[in-house]
Amino acid sequence: MTQFSIVVPTLNESENIDLLLTQLSALKETSGNFEIIFVDDGSNDGTPEKIRAWQSRENIKLIERRESPDLTASILAGAIAANSEVIVVMDADLSHPPGQLLSVVSPVLGGRYDVSIGSRYVAGGSTENWPLHRRLLSRAGGLFARPLCDVNDATSGFFAFRRELAKTVSSSAHGYKILLELLMANQGKLRVTEVPICFRDRAHGLSKLSFTHQKAYLQRLMTLAGGTVSLSTAGRFALVGLLGVLIDALVFQWMISRGAGLALAHFISFFVAATANYSLNSKWAFRAHHAGHLQWHQFGRFLMVGAFALLLRGGVLALLVYVWHVPPLIAIFPAIVTTAVVNYLGSAFYVFPTDKCRPSSETGWRIAAIGVVMFVLLLRLVYSGLAQLIPDEAYYWQYAQHLDLSFYDHPPMVAWLIWLGTAALGDNEFGVRIGALFCGLVAMIYLYAFAQNLYDKSSAMRAVLLFSVLPLGFASGLLMTPDAPLVAAWVATLYYMERALVADQRSAWLGMGIAFGLGLLSKYTLGLLGIAALVFVIVDPTARRWMRRPHPYLAALLALLLFSPVIIWNMQNDWASFAFQSTRLLADGYEFAVHNLIVHIIILLTPVGFLAAALALFSVDDQGVELFQRRRKVFVQVFTGVPLLVFFTLSTFDLPKFHWTGPVWLAILPTVAWMIGQDRLINMAKWVHTYWRATIVACMFCYAFVLHYVVLGIPGLSYHLFTEHYFWRETTQEIEKVAEDVRREFGQEPIVVGMSKWSIASALYFYNHQNKNLDVRSRNLFGDSGAMYDYWLPSQQRTDRPIIQVGMHAIKLDQIREGDPVKHMLKNPGEIEYRVIKRYGTSVRRVYYRVSQGYDGVMPAAR
Repeated sequence: MTQFSIVVPTLNESENIDLLLTQLSALKETSGNFEIIFVDDGSNDGTPEKIRAWQSRENIKLIERRESPDLTASILAGAIAANSEVIVVMDADLSHPPGQLLSVVSPVLGGRYDVSIGSRYVAGGSTENWPLHRRLLSRAGGLFARPLCDVNDATSGFFAFRRELAKTVSSSAHGYKILLELLMANQGKLRVTEVPICFRDRAHGLSKLSFTHQKAYLQRLMTLAGGTVSLSTAGRFALVGLLGVLIDALVFQWMISRGAGLALAHFISFFVAATANYSLNSKWAFRAHHAGHLQWHQFGRFLMVGAFALLLRGGVLALLVYVWHVPPLIAIFPAIVTTAVVNYLGSAFYVFPTDKCRPSSETGWRIAAIGVVMFVLLLRLVYSGLAQLIPDEAYYWQYAQHLDLSFYDHPPMVAWLIWLGTAALGDNEFGVRIGALFCGLVAMIYLYAFAQNLYDKSSAMRAVLLFSVLPLGFASGLLMTPDAPLVAAWVATLYYMERALVADQRSAWLGMGIAFGLGLLSKYTLGLLGIAALVFVIVDPTARRWMRRPHPYLAALLALLLFSPVIIWNMQNDWASFAFQSTRLLADGYEFAVHNLIVHIIILLTPVGFLAAALALFSVDDQGVELFQRRRKVFVQVFTGVPLLVFFTLSTFDLPKFHWTGPVWLAILPTVAWMIGQDRLINMAKWVHTYWRATIVACMFCYAFVLHYVVLGIPGLSYHLFTEHYFWRETTQEIEKVAEDVRREFGQEPIVVGMSKWSIASALYFYNHQNKNLDVRSRNLFGDSGAMYDYWLPSQQRTDRPIIQVGMHAIKLDQIREGDPVKHMLKNPGEIEYRVIKRYGTSVRRVYYRVSQGYDGVMPAAR
């Protein structure tokens, strides 16, 4: 009985046939009974004759194809002619070692796996005598396939599989990588293993691999992913795009010449060009994927992709014009070219997807994850240096100007990251935020690894997708606040804790100690993971064994060592930071605020995300237990539930901050992502699954829209959304004018006092740091709390220098706390006035100020 069949495709391999069959014949005594099926694709060097000479001695078949040479078609023809249910594919040039045949086929013969791959790129695998360019091409081909396939060597030509799987390969399949076709056709349904092999370059004959094969492979890969990417569509799209560029540029220049603003000109020119492009793309570039008449759902998708491209283009245009000072009439061209990639890929994968080979739902989510994450990263990169700092970021920039071991209201990590960024890139928005971008990438990497350990690769990719688009993840990867390093450290700590407590890896305790210590340097909130770890060890008998080992205690000691700068600073400052953090909750009195906490969570997760997290956290059905290990489910519930319970308890007597619970949901995010990939969902879970796509698109659009709004504006939409806490660059310029008027009137340098705890003073400091013509203080000048300004610029005694109070509301200029007589501390205080702040000629907000001739010092009642 034939145990397995070896299919060997050939094309001009006469010099290798005898060597190959000699080695295969020698294996029969140890490898069992097998047949060898040669499928020749029209050799003209005597290959078929060499094979026939062996047919009388061995169980050998020869199939001679008359069609155009195609490796996939040859292998499928061999599989059809096979007499066994297990097929092994290998090359005839001896690059696949016959001596490793048994190790490759055994996993499938034993029934443990459906596919067994002879891999060059797993531990123990290698390549020999291959030129560098071939190695690079092979590696690149494997890397391109990695997001779609869960194997390291998807381009291997040496593999075994169950014969019935050949029927699942698409009839349109072609090219030289049938393994990729098998894996993609059965995505998520196969048991696959990789066996290390030593691949050697051929000794005789010429390689059949050419640039044409590489091009066909990439095109086929894109088709399997659901796209219509090809040289044909790309060429036609480029021609249509060139016409669109011409229309776009002409309309843009005409609008600019008529005095239109940058935003209005680029909006109008884009929509005119996009309308022309859709008509030509649908009827020519992608005509094979268009019904021939207007399809509203397709047109709607086109508008959606166009909107994303437009909003991204606005950032590129602003970057070129406002940062690099490129003239608008020139800047429009690279802006158009840059965002054309978004339009093309969006059209190929979303607007006009392939009809020939529709990808599975799992593949579709993987492609969506790649596209969405890349767009979000590009959006952050483009706009991070354009959007003005919010006052919180300006305050933490002040930290970096007064670098220390720690600070009154936060640990020092945010200051250290800002110092590094501004030292390398300057004291600008991008220099401040580069640390947040870096922390966002670190968080994505650790979240991917954490989710893959809990579930699988597809769930990991969806987890990163959700993290990148949900408010809790997008904001922490863009804004440089303590939450940026906290989120990165939180998910890193989760990763190492799961490896240590669930996977029982001793080496993970080192990583856990480092991540935990860095997290405490970011924000004290990370200490909640320590409480969760203790609870998990108590409830999980297996993890409880770690209590008798030194590793957890050494990890805690390492974390404490990393946290020591904060301890030293507190020792030097009467434990001020610890005292502040422990008393701040009740500083404003008792207030029941559980409902506020729930609203905050809904905003951080979106309504759909909130429901999904609740289902993932409280679900106890048997389905979940069957699909992943119980200990890991308990791990997720404990490391989400314990911190959440703490915040719920605190909210019963105090108002929580909006963003406090953000990191809590990182532990449950992989489970939410796993649920998206499940087909057997009922009731509420099915409803949540249905609306995830709309939620993701809505979040992406909101971020792009808001960033474009604050940087360039939106034509027809006035500035009323950020009137109090934004546009501090323009506000600072106006205050500089007020200060200049005061200098001329009084002949002295005025003191500018921001009438808030720290936000106004910090924003004025940042946007005046280049001119350095303002002496800025915080409200602590009048005896109220100014956070770190109490240390940097303590309250002073009386002065005859003019005082300019600056506030976001007029009422803030008359009081610090309720009833404090600020006006009585001032010498000859003037009337409260305001100035209208304008941006590009449009009113955006008001700033209130009052000028006094001096300051009498802090009144006793205000102390």
